[in-house]
Formats: sequence, C-alpha cells, structure tokens
Amino acid sequence: MPNIIGESLLDMQNRLVMDELLYDSFSLKEEHDRLLNSLTDEQRVVYDKIISAVSAGIGGFFSLYGFGGTGKTFIWNTLSAFVRSRAEIVLNVASSGIASLLLPRGRTTRSKFRIPIQITEDSTCNIKQNSTFAELLSKTKLIIWDEAPMVHKFCFEALDRTLRDVLRFYDISCVDMPFGGKVVVLGGDFRQILPVIPNGSRQDIVHATINSSYLWSHCHLLSLTKNMCLNSGSSTNNLLEIKEFSEWLLKIGDGDPGDDVDGESIITIPDELLIKGSEDPLSDIVDFVYPNLMDNILDPTFFKERALLTPKLFDVAMLNEHLMVVIPGEKRTFLSSDKVLKQYDNSSLEDDEISPDILNTFSCSGIPDHKLTLKVKVLVMLLRNIDQSRGLCNGTRLLITKLGNHVVQAIVLTRNNIGDAVLIPRMTINPSGHTFPVNFQRRQFPLVVSFAMTINKSQGQSLSHVGIYLPRHVFTHGQLYVALSRVKSRHGLKMLILAENGCVTSTTFNIVYKEVFQRLV
Repeated sequence: MPNIIGESLLDMQNRLVMDELLYDSFSLKEEHDRLLNSLTDEQRVVYDKIISAVSAGIGGFFSLYGFGGTGKTFIWNTLSAFVRSRAEIVLNVASSGIASLLLPRGRTTRSKFRIPIQITEDSTCNIKQNSTFAELLSKTKLIIWDEAPMVHKFCFEALDRTLRDVLRFYDISCVDMPFGGKVVVLGGDFRQILPVIPNGSRQDIVHATINSSYLWSHCHLLSLTKNMCLNSGSSTNNLLEIKEFSEWLLKIGDGDPGDDVDGESIITIPDELLIKGSEDPLSDIVDFVYPNLMDNILDPTFFKERALLTPKLFDVAMLNEHLMVVIPGEKRTFLSSDKVLKQYDNSSLEDDEISPDILNTFSCSGIPDHKLTLKVKVLVMLLRNIDQSRGLCNGTRLLITKLGNHVVQAIVLTRNNIGDAVLIPRMTINPSGHTFPVNFQRRQFPLVVSFAMTINKSQGQSLSHVGIYLPRHVFTHGQLYVALSRVKSRHGLKMLILAENGCVTSTTFNIVYKEVFQRLV
C-alpha cells in the first residue's frame, strides 16, 4: 500500500472530516448519473447554476423557491451525489428535525452549526478559528439548508459572520464574501409558516424573514413551478384532479380567494372537504382519519401518515384526550421533577418564593407537561433530538409498546426507520424562548400524545389522511395553507369548521402577509 502523505494525512487527523468522507464515490457517481437523467428541464436549469458555482469555487448564495411537490428534495439528492462522487464535502441541514430526515446525512441547522438558542442580531455560532470544525467548513464545497423561510434571519446572519471569521484563517479574501465564499443554497416555500415570534406583530414576523436580511441583496433567486405529481403514471382523471387541487392550494397560499382585509380573507371551503350534517361531527372527523382504530392499533403503517391538525394547543389536548378514552388499557401518569436554575438571575424573586407546585403549572409548546398520562398503544411525538441516525428527532411519531418506571419502549412510525423498537429515557429539559417568570428545568419523558398536533408542528410532514379541526380561526401567515397542503389529494382531507356559536360552517379565515412575496420577484 502507498504511504499516506501531505493533505490526506492531515485529513485523517480530523475525525469530523473523515466522517463526512465515509462514502463510496463510485456508487454515488452512478446514482448521480441516474438522478441527473431524471431531472426536468426546469430542475436542470437550477442544477446547472448551482453546480457551476461549486465547480468554479467562487462561492454563491442561492435560494430555491417552490411549493411542495416541485422536486426540491430531488435536486438536493442530485447535488449531494455530484459533490460526494468527487470525494468532496457537502453539508445537508434543515430547519426542523423531520425535514432533516429527507436529506442525505441530514442534520438540524442548530445542532450542525451550533447556532445559539437565544438568537440576537449580534449572535455568532459557537465555532472557533483553527478548530477541527472550522477545518471541516474550510473543506466544504456546498451547504444545503432546507425549510429556510421558517427560521429567523438572525440565524443566517450569525452563520454568515461566523464563516467570514473562521475561514479568513485559510483565505483572507473570504471576509468580503457572503458566508465566507461558500456556496450556500436555501430551500423552502414562503407561503408556509414564517418564523415564530412570541407576541410578535405582523411587522415583526415579516421583518424576521430571511428576505428582510442584508444578505438577501446577494441572493440569486431560483424557482420551481411544475408539480412533479403531474408527471406520474396516474390516470388522466387523477392527474386532472391533482392539478385542480394543487392550483387551489396555491391560491390559498397566495391569499387570492376571498376578500382581503388587512391580510385576512374569508374563504369558502368546497362541500366535499367538509364534515357537515352530522349529529356528532367531532367523532366523524376522528373516524375519517383513524377508521377502525382498534383493528389497526398494532399496525405501525396505519399511523404513519395520519393526523388531526388544529391551530391551538388547547384543542390538541382535547382531541388527544378524546382518543385516549377509546384506547383500552390502564393509564399511567408520570410526574416531572421541576426546579429553579440558581445559576441564572431570576430578577427579584427568591428561590423559596417559587415552590415546585408553581413550577408544575408551567406549560408551553416544546416541553412535556408536568403530568404526562400515557397508555400502551397510544400514539406519541418526540419533543427532542435524540439520535437522528435512527430517526429520533423533534417531531418523530412513536407508538408506545411498554411503559416502565424510568424508560418507555416504543416503535418508530416515521420515515425509513418505521417499525424500529426504541427506548426513550427521561430527559432534563430547559425551556427556552418562553416568557416564564423564572428560569427552570424539567425532568420528564420528552413525549406528548400525538393523535392530534398543531398545524405548526405538522410543517414539513407528508401525510395521506388529514383531518383539520378549526373551532377557532388560524392566527398567522400560512397556517391554513400548511394544514391543507399536508396531503397530495383532496380524497385524504376533511375539515370541521365551527362558528363562534359552535355551529358547523363552511367559511374560515385565511391569513397571508403578501408583503413577504414582494421580494421574490
């Protein structure tokens, strides 16, 4: 065997670089050629522009804008196969854990780039000059960031400042280039939910999007407009139906149907999508999503692509409780252990003023409740990233098979790991980004019952049967569009809309901040 010398020897001393280069370049070359031949003309234009920047080594900032079904993930796979077939490094990241599972070796952006949880306009990533991770970034040829519109612009600006700082150690000219001269490609649909700003106004949300950042002036906007589902081998009637449904969804996302009043339009939902004329409409929409529940309770594939969606956590809890009663078996309630974090400044409050009973009442999105009631055969969702290689990330759905005192056994229901048995331990969780009077930590199983979920939590997931329960209107940009676009066919969708008096209705609000689209032309 020849001796390893020069730069190759240095690479072997960096474990991060070695891990990113652990793939078969020859098989990836074959995969790339196969994927390249399957690209449409529109996708090929996007591919050629990005690959030209990668091959030239001159850097570039691109944003690929397209609705679901236009083939963004297909392009990510083709680009990744090309770069890796040349024994070079590409970093695939996504803004959510579920979306990262669709990417080759995908990771969440916060874990990969060490972006702070509490982000500000002056934040930087926790990456130091001349470190092993800085060396990995210096050798990276391409960064793909999916589901970008849902992330605050400060995250992109923090990565930009960090790359300019750490990469100047290798090339001083990179300090004057966006993202330190790296080729960065963002992907996503601005019709979907934008960054979540607690108690934020419409102006706050619009100003937090990436196209309001100083970086956007350097961005080359690319777009995909053709629905790939229309190129499938389906019958003519099915293709016509998919096309009509897709066009209707795009009108919802653009805010076209209905009379626009300060970003809100009242739209009428077609009768075939509604639950109407029933004595018990709530049970009807539950039965639509989970038909013959008890006969399929042990089938992981039955739950894989089914969910009830609603805007508020209060309604999610009500729907989950409604279904928990149906599941046979004994309930077990797990209580959390909560305590104040003394190392933080808790203003004028003394530790003895905040009793555990008060901490137990704190509840919000992203952390489990103090009282977590579970049963065997109950559907739950993971609230923390545990092991992305096994599909265990924030948003992964699981079916409980055993309940222990210190661990929960469950079956994975998401993506390629469906059917895998996993063990979920209790975890210590520090709530972040919430307006609690004190900083505290909670030790509890990172789980929540998930027959129903919020519309925000469903973003990035593809489902076959969706029931949308709207006892109150959506409250932010893109929520209705996200809920409706979780399915590819109108046959997999039903809605239950309630008026203020509790009666079933066929009209609802659609909120669209149209000023977001003004910078996409």
